[in-house]
Formats: sequence, C-alpha cells, structure tokens
Amino acid sequence: MRLPAIAAGISLLFGGVLLMAQGPREVCLGDFSTYLKGRTKNQAHNAILSMSKLRKVKIAPGETISFNKVVGTYTIDAGYRKAPVSYNGTLLDGWGGGVCQTSTTVYNAALLSGLEIVKRGRHRFAPLYAPPGRDAAVAYPYIDLVIRNPFSYAVELRGNWSHSRLEAGFFAEKRTGPKPQIETHIVDQQNPSELVLASVGSTGRLRNSGKKAFEVITYRITGSVKERISHDSYPAMHRYVEYR
Repeated sequence: MRLPAIAAGISLLFGGVLLMAQGPREVCLGDFSTYLKGRTKNQAHNAILSMSKLRKVKIAPGETISFNKVVGTYTIDAGYRKAPVSYNGTLLDGWGGGVCQTSTTVYNAALLSGLEIVKRGRHRFAPLYAPPGRDAAVAYPYIDLVIRNPFSYAVELRGNWSHSRLEAGFFAEKRTGPKPQIETHIVDQQNPSELVLASVGSTGRLRNSGKKAFEVITYRITGSVKERISHDSYPAMHRYVEYR
C-alpha cells in the first residue's frame, strides 16, 4: 500500500487488502498494514513478537479486549529487546521499543472493521509508520488500547507479518452494514526548527532528523453516518545538528 502525500486541508483515505478469509462463509471486516522499513532490527523484532501474540484472538459479542492483557509485558523474560523509544523528543533504548507499531496496526484495522474504540492513546510526536491521527500508543501497564465488539456475532483478530510489514485484520461469519472508511483532515502542520547542539567545528552531524507538527481530526464514515474519532495535536520535534 502506497501512502499518498499529505497536504494541509485535504482528506486522506487509508486501508488495504491484507489477510485472506478462511472458508466461503467468512468475511474480512477490515484490515490494515504498516511497513517495517526504516525501523531498527530490535524495533522490528519487538513489533513482530508482539504481533505473534495476536494470531487468533476471539472477541465475543459485546466483549472488550485489552492489547496489554493479550500481549503481556514487554520484558526480556518475554523475549523483547531494548530498542529506541522516544521520550520527549529524545530517542532512548527501552524494553519493547517497536510494540507501538503493532498496536497502531491493530487500531487501524479495528477502525476499518467498525469496532468500538474504548481506549486509545496517541504518541507525543507523530510516528512515521502511520498517518498522523492514526497512531495508538501503548506502554504496559499504564497506556493501553481497548477495543469492543459492538456486533451481535463474534469476530476474530488475526495478526500476521513478513520481513517488510505488519498486518492485522478482523474476521467474522458475516458483515452487517456498509464497510467504514476513514478520513483524516489535516487542520494545520508546521515544519520542525533546526537547533545547533554545539558549534565548535565546521563538520555538522545530524543527531535528530526532526518531525513535523500536526493538528488533525480523524473521522469514520459508515454509510451516511460520519463519526469523529479523535482530534489530535502533535508538536514539532526539532532537528538537532551537532558541529565538531
């Protein structure tokens, strides 16, 4: 799936066909993928390991599932590795860095499946593996993604992966109603500033490439019903250049 360019004031649609239904009576309610390109080896490892916990998660009618409860702790004992995690704009190594890409992938699949989002947290800065306003941060046990099945029939979450991407989809024996679409309206965006860490030489080294600031409103459209999902503001992460 190729993500279109982002421009202020326009609407963006995201989604794609990922996992195959199993059997003639089964339908895919919604699915989504994110790419692992540009992630570190340990980030990709942690993302795939957490996705492996979500191979077949059944959700009964009216039931809620917690991402943290299903996936568990992101510790060395569970097989996770230290990987870069953003803390207030600084990248530090932390256990389970990369798991948020899995929760983000599941979150978008849930939106496209018409499931109810009970709890979702955003990152402080907009991550690069999903459109702004479409991320779902997790940090065990404090920040969680909680999803509810509002249908009268059971659904099943299935996670999958390859060397280049993560995939998540929700499946059921039937679909009632039209398939949702997601619109992201970019209200405002600002480029990051460039800050000099030191100026004691003529050779510059980029320490942090920076990220744009965004204000975005995300809507889910199901037939004639337009539902506002979130209104998010992400500050700019400044570019840091060190001269030696």
